[in-house]
Amino acid sequence: MEVITVFTPTYNRASLLERTYNSLKRQTNKNFIWLVVDDGSTDNTKSVVENWIKNEEEFRIEYIYKQNGGLQSGYVEAINNIDTELAMCVDSDDYLVDDAVESVLKLWKEKGCNKYAGILALDKKENGDVIGGYYPEGIDLLNLIELDTGRIYRKEVDKVLAVRTDLYKSTKPAKKYPNEKTLNATYLHLQIGLKHDFLLLNKPICVVEYQDGGISNNKKKQYFDRPNNFADWRIFCLGLPNAPLKYYLKNQIHYIAECIIAKRKSVIKDSPRKAETVLMLPFGFALWIYLLISVNK
Repeated sequence: MEVITVFTPTYNRASLLERTYNSLKRQTNKNFIWLVVDDGSTDNTKSVVENWIKNEEEFRIEYIYKQNGGLQSGYVEAINNIDTELAMCVDSDDYLVDDAVESVLKLWKEKGCNKYAGILALDKKENGDVIGGYYPEGIDLLNLIELDTGRIYRKEVDKVLAVRTDLYKSTKPAKKYPNEKTLNATYLHLQIGLKHDFLLLNKPICVVEYQDGGISNNKKKQYFDRPNNFADWRIFCLGLPNAPLKYYLKNQIHYIAECIIAKRKSVIKDSPRKAETVLMLPFGFALWIYLLISVNK
């Protein structure tokens, strides 16, 4: 029985998806399920994946089509349909190194238990550069909150997580607003990270490549496409314990700007750190002006 499901939310990336599929075919351990969640693609994604399902003999492929709703909605749909112990997202523009599944399953078999949320491993670029670098030797566990807020080591630009499916299923996703697509899954992961540490797999297992049309390269526009989601995200970040002051101030400024974009009237009332919010109002307003000018260009 499979222990892990590799899931891939995708939208109109049939040509890129083949690279992800080929990397799965090269896995040294094929004891996994590949779940493709099609977020309303209008290209030939469905026919391509169905052809792979028909012809693949070494591992199981599952396909789900859903109405377009954004990356996190793909996560939620995947989680609702995963029954394996672990779930690991590989984006449609990324692919795994040949021993990725083997490395994850080996570490989980040796050390995995209900104390831990899952496994955190590294990403690398196509040129071989490890994103954010390796962690110091001797580290076995990582606290995702401390890592994301910059309290320990350095904030990872990117990482790959194999997460216990039961924790995914018990974690509340971001609120859905009319005419807004939800954010990425960081909100899910940090909620899990408040209660459980991750085992560290201190090696790159996923190769990432940011696309021109992807979220990572269109962040300024995203603030206007989903301002309520971003404002809620900042409230969550401002409520995290013991983060560095610069982390709070950065999120305060963004929170104010995103509240202005969303036309929220309860900016100060909803803030977990109200005095700071008042002090940061001019800076948040300035960021709003900057974003407005940048996007209109």
